[in-house]
Amino acid sequence: MKIQKGDILIAKPTLANDIFTRSVVIITEHGENGSVGFILNKSSHIPLNIFVSQMNSELIVYEGGPVDKDNIYYLHSRPDLISDSEKICDNIYWSGNYNDVRNAVNNGKIGDDEIRFYLGYSGWTTDQLESELSLNAWIHIREKIDIFRDWEVDLWKNQMKKLGGEHLLWVNAPADPSMN
Repeated sequence: MKIQKGDILIAKPTLANDIFTRSVVIITEHGENGSVGFILNKSSHIPLNIFVSQMNSELIVYEGGPVDKDNIYYLHSRPDLISDSEKICDNIYWSGNYNDVRNAVNNGKIGDDEIRFYLGYSGWTTDQLESELSLNAWIHIREKIDIFRDWEVDLWKNQMKKLGGEHLLWVNAPADPSMN
């Protein structure tokens, strides 16, 4: 299956001891220059206003990936409030006008069920992601996930349960096998 914007990657248990351990990633860009995505289920436990003083919000920022961790990115479902947004798939948009985001957040026009903020992003060079898929590091699915709901703690585990079969073995295994 060819990778497309909006596709989901689920880290195989073999991806261990790094930021992608038990990660679920949404692909926001894929082309001849590589791929970009965001880890959906890794909370930083730090509110947005700690990172961005111009935003008066306690929304939690998520770990988007290991690249460009000096910047905050956002995915949202409100292109009507945020101009210049780029559509990823049904009801998921990437980026857009920062002033629109700041105004929507500060004026309470957008909630945590409509926007998620990410520290950094996940990036792959040309053909790198395809190589990782061929090495069986990721499970590639086209199923849509509601990224704006409160599920981050169990998202990886829930996706493994949905996949069933051999994946069920990993559902209750510790993230660090040495802790078994």
